[in-house]
Amino acid sequence: MPAFDFDLFVIGGGSGGVRAARFAGQRGVRVALAEDRQLGGTCVNVGCIPKKLYSYAAEYAEGFADAAGYGWRMPARPTLDWEVLKTNRAQSIGHLNGIYGRLLSGANVQQIQGRARLVDANTVEVTHADGHASRHTAAVILIATGGRPWVPELPGRELAVVSDDVFDLPVFPRRLVVVGGGYIGCEFASIFHGMGAEVTLLYRGEQILRGFDDEVRDFVAEEMRKAGVDVRVQAQVTRIEAAGNARRVHLADGTTLEADVVLYATGRRANTEGLGLEAVGVRTDARGAIEIGAHFATSAPGIYALGDVVGGLELTPVALAEGMALVDHLFGPLPGHARRTMNYDDIPTAVFTHPPIGTVGLTESAAREKCGAIRVYRSDFRPLQHSLSGRSQRSLVKLVVDDATDRVVGAHMVGADAGEIIQGFAVAIKAGATKAQFDATIGIHPTSAEEFVTLREVTRT
Repeated sequence: MPAFDFDLFVIGGGSGGVRAARFAGQRGVRVALAEDRQLGGTCVNVGCIPKKLYSYAAEYAEGFADAAGYGWRMPARPTLDWEVLKTNRAQSIGHLNGIYGRLLSGANVQQIQGRARLVDANTVEVTHADGHASRHTAAVILIATGGRPWVPELPGRELAVVSDDVFDLPVFPRRLVVVGGGYIGCEFASIFHGMGAEVTLLYRGEQILRGFDDEVRDFVAEEMRKAGVDVRVQAQVTRIEAAGNARRVHLADGTTLEADVVLYATGRRANTEGLGLEAVGVRTDARGAIEIGAHFATSAPGIYALGDVVGGLELTPVALAEGMALVDHLFGPLPGHARRTMNYDDIPTAVFTHPPIGTVGLTESAAREKCGAIRVYRSDFRPLQHSLSGRSQRSLVKLVVDDATDRVVGAHMVGADAGEIIQGFAVAIKAGATKAQFDATIGIHPTSAEEFVTLREVTRT
């Protein structure tokens, strides 16, 4: 057997890579991790965490407005200090970067700063910031380099920004055009509108948030419009041009829009450029995502991949779970622990629009295809909070039930704290709870969550 420098070499310091490196290190495995940017990947630096912080910032504006109905009098209209928000966010993220580094050090993972590429099935070359390169060998290599924003080819694409850029815009945009109707585009449209921007959301499809429950999609689009976001579907951008310091967006119908910033949120692609995949025989699909088989194995023996770089469910908790499952497969579970495996059924998720979405399990249409006969329970209502705030925002709760087994196969919510509420119900759905068990559960009153255990009206399809 050849002598390797490491048992495991991880390329990429995002959620999946760090989790795999840490868990392997805790087993006494000799581990190295290479990353050319800050630890934490997209989620910590330019994704989930800063996005949620900015969502909180937008919620404060809504809260100031709601407070008047509760008797609070503001001495002056609150204003957003964009520079303070950016500075405080950067400090918080820097703190998280440090935590990630300390966790790796605590697991005896050697951290290597630089851009890595594959030389052969057991060798990684890392180019460091000063230009020099070092080579390292390992018995197993894991690729966990995540994804990056993708902008389609069109005239003026260089004038647009992507989600990685939007947290540190030098000037807060008073007019923002968001191109893309996925969760990233919809979230930033809501966030910047809440912080005071005039926002237009353009999506070329028939309705935003493709892949979510159709009723949820329609409901959120209407609530966003009611709040003041100009949501336009079946809108195709043909080109972008500079108009002084502003941007002019041309649409296929001949109309134009003026904006201070154009944000493209049209999807993400696997971050595989320059990794040397071809040289070692790691296959990718047409979109550049790494193809994997059982236990995250690539087409090259001894090389594995997980997280966003494989183009599956691009969610941080999924990458974390994949990292733990891979380590258990390669090096065995910790003493006294069961071996982890991945199950992609009933994974909950949230979309931090305003109002937010929480969802787990099957959509109504997917349940109909899978189960045949289903029952649908739903309610939309004005939350108690807005009986005094005067806001017209409404909430939606929905359960999808397999008629043959009475099992709840989908739960969907649009409304305040939807992500927090659905996380709890996700446990019930994962455990196979039936509608009868939901009905037998006493609700907490007055809450929006109690609607899930009091739904009585039924639609059979």
